[in-house]
Amino acid sequence: MKSSPTLTEGSGALDPERVAARTRTRRSTPEPLTLHMPARLLEASGPHHQAELFYLQKQIQAQTPMVIVLDDNSQVEGVIEWYDRNALKVRGREKSLIYKSAIKYMYKVGDTGQQA
Repeated sequence: MKSSPTLTEGSGALDPERVAARTRTRRSTPEPLTLHMPARLLEASGPHHQAELFYLQKQIQAQTPMVIVLDDNSQVEGVIEWYDRNALKVRGREKSLIYKSAIKYMYKVGDTGQQA
């Protein structure tokens, strides 16, 4: 005959009053919320960020062929399908997901692409 482990009444592990008291104290004393916003996120809410979003949206709607030059001087050519805060999705010969932090600059296919 196998014996199953049992909790004695004195142990208090399953005492409903103790469990209720612990949950009440947790809920009644919430910790203050602290918000950590990196400087890069604070800068991203300025007028330059709005201009970037407007430019990207315009190129997506017009299906403009773009050349995206990366930090290592490699180039990705294609149409921007969508973007978010950190990346662009480009459809060209193959579909690519490019982090914005890796982009040096971009230009339309018909432009010279010379950086000023």
